[in-house]
Amino acid sequence: MDTTLLPNICDFLASIDPFDKLPKKLLEAIAQQIQIQYLQHGDSLNFRSDDSEHYLYILRTGVIEQRLENGDLRARLGAEDQFGFTFFERQQDSELYHAKVLEDALLYLIPRSSLQTLLADYPQYQAYFDAHAIVRLNSALKVNWSNDKALFIRKVSELARHKITVVSPQMSIAEVAYQMSQVTISPLAVIQDKDQLLGVITDRDITRRVVAERMDYNTPIQDVMTPNPVTIDEDELIMHAAALMMQHNLRSLPVTRNGQVSGFLSTSHLVQHHRMQALFLIEKIKYAETVDELAKLSTEKQAVFEALIDGKVSAKATGHVMTLIMDAYTRRLIDMAIDRLGQSPCEFSWVVAGSHARSEVHLLSDQDSAIIVPKDSLNEPDKTYLHHLAQYVCEGLARCGYPLCSGHYMAANPTWCQPLSTWKEYYQRWVGNPEYEKLLHATVFLEVRTLYGDPALSTTLQNYLYELIQKNHQFLSSLTESAILNSPPLGIFKNFVLEKTGENTKELNVKKYALNLIVDLARIYGLSVGCRATGTEERFEAAFKAGAIKNDAYQNIIGAYHFLLQVRLDHQLQALKSARQPDNHIAPENFSSFERKHLKEAFKIIADTQSFAKFHFGRH
Repeated sequence: MDTTLLPNICDFLASIDPFDKLPKKLLEAIAQQIQIQYLQHGDSLNFRSDDSEHYLYILRTGVIEQRLENGDLRARLGAEDQFGFTFFERQQDSELYHAKVLEDALLYLIPRSSLQTLLADYPQYQAYFDAHAIVRLNSALKVNWSNDKALFIRKVSELARHKITVVSPQMSIAEVAYQMSQVTISPLAVIQDKDQLLGVITDRDITRRVVAERMDYNTPIQDVMTPNPVTIDEDELIMHAAALMMQHNLRSLPVTRNGQVSGFLSTSHLVQHHRMQALFLIEKIKYAETVDELAKLSTEKQAVFEALIDGKVSAKATGHVMTLIMDAYTRRLIDMAIDRLGQSPCEFSWVVAGSHARSEVHLLSDQDSAIIVPKDSLNEPDKTYLHHLAQYVCEGLARCGYPLCSGHYMAANPTWCQPLSTWKEYYQRWVGNPEYEKLLHATVFLEVRTLYGDPALSTTLQNYLYELIQKNHQFLSSLTESAILNSPPLGIFKNFVLEKTGENTKELNVKKYALNLIVDLARIYGLSVGCRATGTEERFEAAFKAGAIKNDAYQNIIGAYHFLLQVRLDHQLQALKSARQPDNHIAPENFSSFERKHLKEAFKIIADTQSFAKFHFGRH
C-alpha cells in the first residue's frame, strides 16, 4: 500500500466505531495492514468458511448488498459500514452469504491474522472485533453505562447491617430488654424454629408498648412484637427498599437471603450515605393533598429521569426507579379517591399490567390497569363506586404525565373491572380460542401485579392462567405466530431504515420493531417453562435455566435488549434537552456510527431468536 495514503486512512478510521476508541499507536499499526480493493457496479464478493484468510471489510464509499444462499436479503451496506466478523472464526455453522456491488465501491480489508496479532498486545480492545455479536454488544454497553454504584441502584446487601440478634417468641420482655442492652442493636429478630421470622422488636416498641402501657415485664415478647413484618430480599435495589419503608412508615426493614432473615436496613443507613432525589419525590407524592399538587410534581419526575440517564444508570435500573415512582402516583390517587368517595362497599384489588407490571416503566409508558373483586358478582352500588374510583385514578394519572391507554385497557373501562370469577372466564375464553382480538386481550393481561388490595387475587388469577396454558399448547403456538408477525429491520442504510422487504422507511420505531419483539419473545419463553416472573430479563433467565434456550442465544438476546433500551432512553433524553416531545421514532440521521453498527447486530439477534421460537413453539 502507498504509505502516502496512511494519514488519510488513519483519519477515516479514527472517525468510526470502534477504531475511534483505539490508541493512536494501535490505530496506525492496523492502518498499515490494510489492503485496498476497488469494485465496480455488478461485481460480487463470495465468502467461504474454508478460505485461507478472512478479512474485516470496511466500506469507504459505495453500496454493497448482502444476500444469503437462498437469495434472501441479509443487509445493505453504505459508507462506514463493516462486515466480515462472521468469518473471524472457522465454524461449520457459519452463515454463508455473498455480496454484490450496487454502486462502485472502495473497500478497506484488514486481514484477520494481522488484526489478531496486533490485538494480542492490547487485550482490552479485543472485544470490539470479536466474532460473536454479543461480545461486541457487551463492549458497547461497557462504553455507554456506568458501573451502577449510585446509591439507589445498589443492592440492599451492600448497605444492610448483616449482624443480627435473634430472640425466641417465648422469651419475656425483661429477657429481651436485657439482650438489647447487651448488644446495643435494634431491632431484634423474633424467630421460631431457627429460620421462621415471626416478627421484630425495637427499643421504640419497648418504650411505646411496654413502658407506656405499664405492661408486665414477664409477658412473652410475641405479645408486643411487630408480627409478620414487611421484608425485602438482599438482591433488591436500595431504591425499592426505601420506597417500601416510606410506604409502610418503617424505620428498619428485615433483609432476607433465600427466605431467611440475614440482616436489617435502617433509615439511618440511607441518611448516612446519600440524599436521593427520587426518594424525596416519592415522599412528596405520598403527602400530596390534591391532584393539582401531584401534577406539579411531573417536572420533578422528568428531572429524576434525566438524572438517571445523564448518570449512565443502566436501563433496567432506570425502569425500576421509574416504576416505583408510577407506583407511588397510583397508590396516592387511589387513597385520594377513597377519601373523596368514602370506603368502598366491596373489597377490591387494583392491578397494573404491561410495562408497569414488568417494572419496565419509561418516560412514555401509558396506563394499563384493572380491578379484581373477590366476590362472585357486583351489584349496582359496587359498580358505581368502583367506576367513579377508577375514573378518578386514571384521569389523575393522565394529568401526572401517564397517558390514557389508547386500547382502553384501564380499570375505568367496566370490561376490566370484574369479579375474580369473571376474570377466570376471560382467561378461559382467551386461552381456549386464541383469535386475534382475544389474543390481544390476553397479551395485555398476561402479566399483572397488585398495587392496592389483596395480592392473593392476582396471584390466584395468574396461577389459573398457567394451568390453562399448560392444558392448551395451541395457545403458545398462537402467541408465537402473533409475536413474529413483525420483524426487526435489517439495519440502517444511509439515512433510511432497511426493512425485510428491501424497502426503506424514514424512521425507526424502536418500540414496535425492536423492543416489543423482545418482550413478546420473553413472554413466550417464560410461559413455556411456567415462569411466574413478569420481567423480560427474568423470563429469559428462567427459560435458560430450564434448558429452553441455549446459553449463547440467551446472552445474545439479553445483550440486544440492553442496548436497544439504552438507545431509546438516550433518544428520549435528547428530545427533552432539545425541548421536543419524546417519542419512540428515531430518524436514522441521528444515529452515530457506533449506534448504526450495533443496531444492525441487535436486529439480527432478534430475527434469529424469532426463528428459534417459531421452530420450537410455532405450528408445524
